[in-house]
Amino acid sequence: MDVLLPIAHLDVNFVLILLYGALVGLLSGLVGVGGGFLITPLLIFTGVPPIVAVSSGAAQMAVTSTLGAYLHWRRGGIDFKMGWILLAGSWAGGGLGVYLTMLLLRTGHFERVLVLLYVVLLGFIGVSMLIESARAVFRGGPPAAPEASAAQSRWQIWAARLPWQTQFPASGVRLSPIGPLLLGATGGVLTSLMGVGGGFIMVPMMIYVLKMPTKIVVGTSLFQLLFTAAAVSVMQAAINHSVDPVLALLLVLGSVPATVLGARIGAHLPAEKLRLILALAVVAIAVKMTLSLVAPPGP
Repeated sequence: MDVLLPIAHLDVNFVLILLYGALVGLLSGLVGVGGGFLITPLLIFTGVPPIVAVSSGAAQMAVTSTLGAYLHWRRGGIDFKMGWILLAGSWAGGGLGVYLTMLLLRTGHFERVLVLLYVVLLGFIGVSMLIESARAVFRGGPPAAPEASAAQSRWQIWAARLPWQTQFPASGVRLSPIGPLLLGATGGVLTSLMGVGGGFIMVPMMIYVLKMPTKIVVGTSLFQLLFTAAAVSVMQAAINHSVDPVLALLLVLGSVPATVLGARIGAHLPAEKLRLILALAVVAIAVKMTLSLVAPPGP
């Protein structure tokens, strides 16, 4: 059965959209990402205009992340001190991203930039995570290569020199808030431009750069994402008029029960397997988007 999307001006199969929402909700509950990196390409492949897919996906992420964050909060899996700092950066980045989206729409380059961002960012991050996660799962986590150790040491020396060093008791780390602020701003820009929560960048960075425990990272990522996605969706609706309420509602209806299921499953899976699941999903989408770039145009 088809349903009309008033903003996208498109008839879509509502069961298919519900399944898309369920898939994203399951992934959100499992690994703490909003799932925008998955839902935006799926909607585009279905025929939804890219800007509508990006903006409506952000609205859906706000609801899904709220539920996921609540479930992780009940288990003590959120570092609120870190989350508020990430959120301050992401709101600033989100406003900048909405403005950049408006400029790209006016010049007609939004769709091409969107696809290129997916290919480059998802490809690089997905492959890196896949290699590391596969080593940890199948080989028991061998020592890092000398180059990686050297790079890690340089980062630690540089990070220790930043001002305002602060203790984050929930995560068991001590660092400057400048790093989380910049990380949050990056996530905000990506939420606006790509319809993603930035989780596929923020989660690995919080684990490998900020050295936060994986179980704390998932809930903290969802906590900041719920506020970021909500703010971005409101700005996209007000400035670019691109949030389709019917599409967002269908995605939410599919994602809510799947998010609960994903959070319950994720609580019993080892951290290495959670990272491997996220890496496989990121690589799969990057490959699909690459094929869409090189494939010959249809009639």
